[in-house]
Amino acid sequence: MSSPRQPGPAQASPSATGLAPAAPVLLSAGGAEVSVLPGEGCRIGSLRIDGTELLRTESPAQYGYGSFPMVPWAGRVDHGRFRNGQVSHQLPVDPGAAPHAIHGTGVSAVWRPVREATSATSAAFYTDLADPWPYPGRVTQTFDLRPDSLTVTLAVETAAESFPAQVGWHPWFLRRLGGHGQPARLDFSPAWQEERGDDHLPTGRRTEPRPGPWDDCFGMPDGVDVTLTWPGALELRVTSGARWVVIYDEPEDALCVEPQSGPPNGLNTAPRLVTLIDPLEESTTWHWRRLQES
Repeated sequence: MSSPRQPGPAQASPSATGLAPAAPVLLSAGGAEVSVLPGEGCRIGSLRIDGTELLRTESPAQYGYGSFPMVPWAGRVDHGRFRNGQVSHQLPVDPGAAPHAIHGTGVSAVWRPVREATSATSAAFYTDLADPWPYPGRVTQTFDLRPDSLTVTLAVETAAESFPAQVGWHPWFLRRLGGHGQPARLDFSPAWQEERGDDHLPTGRRTEPRPGPWDDCFGMPDGVDVTLTWPGALELRVTSGARWVVIYDEPEDALCVEPQSGPPNGLNTAPRLVTLIDPLEESTTWHWRRLQES
């Protein structure tokens, strides 16, 4: 359910506050350092713990590095088509995920700071929804760094008409820290696995979780809770109030743990309406602890 592609249409829109697009922002707390790249889809470009990088930081593919927000949908949309009530819409089909649209428009947008200054440990950015998304609205993403955790929050608001939406995050965690050592171990206990069809979309049937490798969506009705352990080095726990998580661990050098507010193709199968009085907001927290060599 993950796939690289060439960069899509940008979403930059005039700033309501007059602020220019933000340069990369570095947050630090204790031994943790986070680089946020507002000009590259407001992704986390780097996460270092005591100087050790946890994320894949480079890729020729727009979707292949850091940790980027998926908004206003997450994963694939069937042939790029979705409905809002009786109105049908067509999103651009992604060449790398044909015949589907994938991962939202936020990753193609230039985001702007919500306020002039950021603190050493927190920052907030926004982008206005625009073509090819058919509804006006605003997405805000905030980052809150502490010495042992990072919390990221996405909020989607409509400017007028209600519309279905999803949010999620797509991090690329390194399989081996520093390119050496033992590979990361992944532990989680999903309630079900979404059966994946030949078209890479959930069929609508839920099955018992199956062994990996995965490019699959899992249900966690009590909230996402997945732990990555680099033996003798670091443990990182990914949590979220979201009820779905996509695990993509097929690459040799990285693996992805993607909390999502709905399953792939959820605009069609599990629509969550954003209204003037009910915006969509979701958070994810990465909490880490250092491990001692045995």
